[in-house]
Amino acid sequence: MRWCAWSVAVVGLVAATAAAAELKSGLGKGEFVNAFNVVDVTGPAKGEELCYRCKYGDRPVVCVFTKEMSSEVAELTKAIDGVVAKNEEARMAGFVVVLDSSDKAAAACKDAASAQKIAKVPLTTSKESHGPASYKLNPEADVTVMMWVDGAVKVSKGFQKGQLKKDTITALVADTKQILD
Repeated sequence: MRWCAWSVAVVGLVAATAAAAELKSGLGKGEFVNAFNVVDVTGPAKGEELCYRCKYGDRPVVCVFTKEMSSEVAELTKAIDGVVAKNEEARMAGFVVVLDSSDKAAAACKDAASAQKIAKVPLTTSKESHGPASYKLNPEADVTVMMWVDGAVKVSKGFQKGQLKKDTITALVADTKQILD
């Protein structure tokens, strides 16, 4: 009888952990991504307000929404930057949106870009602290990663604070295949 109770407890814990790891945030697969403006901090349009969604058009795109430029987000951005560099022929693009328009957030973007040598993925800030409303970002998500091609979402994953780790970053990099095939 104890074995059964222990098994049920373990199964419950595994299920709870899986549910926590699968935070729904962002548009669903197949949904269309709308235009929204950001302020470019490190990209080719430094200091300008623009729409990278519009600029990149139907290209394969990785977009990371984050509440702050943490070391984990910087590591993810560096990894995505490498994938973008390797897939220039496919015209792959990416950008990061820090959901904070403060000078502190902009400075953190500049520091991360410099420290990680991020060259292909612009780091931006947004006046919309909850992100563009049409993107359905979960307020519980610290980071939301969306990938799209032809304007349609292929991947959308949300992460609570502390969930973005090396293995998660590796899995997200592997997910980029879904917008390159």
